[in-house]
Amino acid sequence: MAGGGPLLLGVRHHGPGSARAVRAALDAARPRVVLIEGPPEADALIPLAAEEDMRPPVALLAHAVDEPGRSAFWPLAEFSPEWVAIRWAVEHEVPARFIDLPATHTLAWGKDEGADSDAGAVVEPAADADVRVDPLAVLADAAGYDDPERWWEDVVEHRGIAEADAFAPFVVLEEAMGALREAYGSGGHDRDPVREAYMRLQVRAARREFGDEVAVVCGAWHVPALRQKTAVAADRALLKGLPKVKTDMTWVPWTHRRLSRVSGYGAGIDSPGWYGHLFAAPDRPIERWMTKVAGLLREEDRIVSSAHVIEAVRLAETLAAMRGRPLPGLGETTDAVRAVMCEGSDVPLALVHDRLVVGDVLGEVPQAAPAVPLQRDLDRLQRRLRLKPEALERQLELDLRKETDAGRSRLLHRLRLLGIGWGEPAVSRGSTGTFRETWRLRWEPELSVRVAEAGVWGTTVFAAATAKAEADALGAQALAEVTGLAERCLLAELPDALPVVMRILADRAALDTDVGHLAQALPALVRSLRYGDVRGTDTGALAGVATGLAERVFVGLPPACAALDADAAEEMRRHVDAVHGAVGLLADVPAPQHRDLRGRWHSVLRVLSVRDIVPGVIRGRTVRLLLDDGELGQDEAARLMGLVLSPGTPPGDAAAWIEGFVGGGSGGGMLLVHDERLLGLVDAWLTGVPADAFTDVLPLLRRTFSAYEPGVRRTLGELVRRGPGRRAGVTAAGSGIPGFAADLDSERADAVLPVVRMLLGLGAGPQDADGGGVGVGGVGGVSGVDNDLVEVGR
Repeated sequence: MAGGGPLLLGVRHHGPGSARAVRAALDAARPRVVLIEGPPEADALIPLAAEEDMRPPVALLAHAVDEPGRSAFWPLAEFSPEWVAIRWAVEHEVPARFIDLPATHTLAWGKDEGADSDAGAVVEPAADADVRVDPLAVLADAAGYDDPERWWEDVVEHRGIAEADAFAPFVVLEEAMGALREAYGSGGHDRDPVREAYMRLQVRAARREFGDEVAVVCGAWHVPALRQKTAVAADRALLKGLPKVKTDMTWVPWTHRRLSRVSGYGAGIDSPGWYGHLFAAPDRPIERWMTKVAGLLREEDRIVSSAHVIEAVRLAETLAAMRGRPLPGLGETTDAVRAVMCEGSDVPLALVHDRLVVGDVLGEVPQAAPAVPLQRDLDRLQRRLRLKPEALERQLELDLRKETDAGRSRLLHRLRLLGIGWGEPAVSRGSTGTFRETWRLRWEPELSVRVAEAGVWGTTVFAAATAKAEADALGAQALAEVTGLAERCLLAELPDALPVVMRILADRAALDTDVGHLAQALPALVRSLRYGDVRGTDTGALAGVATGLAERVFVGLPPACAALDADAAEEMRRHVDAVHGAVGLLADVPAPQHRDLRGRWHSVLRVLSVRDIVPGVIRGRTVRLLLDDGELGQDEAARLMGLVLSPGTPPGDAAAWIEGFVGGGSGGGMLLVHDERLLGLVDAWLTGVPADAFTDVLPLLRRTFSAYEPGVRRTLGELVRRGPGRRAGVTAAGSGIPGFAADLDSERADAVLPVVRMLLGLGAGPQDADGGGVGVGGVGGVSGVDNDLVEVGR
């Protein structure tokens, strides 16, 4: 400014050293206006930075009004120089303006590159360049550093800013960037000349209004171009004819994790948590950092004392001195933490990196910030349900019998239907009932874009989800898609959308003749019936469609299972399993049309079990299902297995039958352990397989038996090793086989009684009076527990 021109403050985005230098330079210069690199459509949003509930990291979000998915972000952290400049201008009541190319052109240009060619960002090469150029890497290499981050820390982050030389860092950085621009031009970034032309025009306009008391905060890469003397007409010519698109802009929360390069943000930094600490620490940053690390490790039950902190600080300072650095950097502190606090292990060090070096800080924006109506409704629901967005992933257990938890479930399901993946369903721990749900929640900044996109479906979450479900039903191609959508409508409790989905489902089911499609669709419908019971939803129409679908499967399944190859047979076996489970659940739903459903299904299984044209894996599976349901006796199952394993059956078919009968993780191993005849049949058949056929059936058998638990495999091996002549005696006497005996072991049975009583809340029984156990026939033995169980059942 003293030289008669604007004050150009070239910075590195998200650099705490640059941020401190900007603050010092603005305090020293006291400009009348502050110009900041950013979209000028956000000028009206600058005053919101003064709100108490505005907490960085935040980002400016611009999206096309007619195509919300086309969007761009401008992230700002507490240690971003642009944010410091905004806050300084607001606090000193100085006008602040954004001067980068408007977002209306940026979005219309199409694909958002996600990175600016500024200091700290990757620069595209010039037309005659062979490699990509990183300004920091070039400068670090010239200074003799092999790590650009370490060079930046030494020359900027660890350098104190005194009032007398507040402008010196920017003068030096401008000189360095000028040399780079002479060597590399625009770095191959064809948008930079256009952006810089627009910025020069904005700087000229500000100087006409405020004179030379103008401060410009922009990426250091742009400073030489802004200092360049160009004609106004030439700059305007570059901007002529740029494409446009109507845009909206607002503030949205951002996260430290999204500031890191690993998240895909090209102008990000590796260690936002570390940089945030350097910016916020008033003094002794290394000591304060080591204290943070110690606190985190203590929370994870690691033994870390104050002595560890002192020793880690000393080691970091020693390493910095040995490496010729002015102060310990992230490399030195990491090495010290690994050696002193983590005992050389990288496992706890990975936790430190994830939680502190990167971090899960989530910013907040004020309610006054512009937002689409759908976002407003979502904010209201989040507050009412006490479901606060968080950057750190957490698990949420819901009990649908509670009103608040049921509301949370509805919200999360509706958001998933809208494509807003805030929560992902997980397996519930310790419960398989339909009244409990488990979710994994994590709020990502991109979800703000998804909310804006979903705003085209409605102004509230309920209305938008309803409209989206109806549109998806009309556009669904496969029957399974419609049934899955019906299930999601029930989970999200969308009564207005369900009739539309059910009408389309009935039409598609009536026209679809593929048994596989019908079998895929049935389980989702039956699950929906169960969810309807839990959530109090009327599922009468759904039950009718499910019953009709099941009956069509019963009719079409036998011919569909004929003459299949191995892959098709395995797929059909999975369909049979799915239909079997669905029929069992459907038959339990109280409805007149369901009374004989299970019986008709068992008739279909009997037909499949004896047809020679049905592949062995399906026939074996149907026999097993009938046996498990009590529709087939042990003798009959043994007879059917004996027929299949007779010498006249090809080994491959016999092996497939065995896989269907005892494979698939269905408890077939325990069936062989407890049924001597079945094990003997399998053993006799296997020993009689010809050598030339054994190699063909071995992979199938290995796949079947490898699914058993180690204890089951060990017991089967012991039984087979002892041979057919001794198996019965071994099983009866239990010699060498844990868990087998001729009679009940009273002592072992009584040992479990205290635990059972504790679980049932029955208190100490008579068997505990003298410290001993009473036998099975005693008052306090198993019979006593049976009586107590009866009372609990009542």
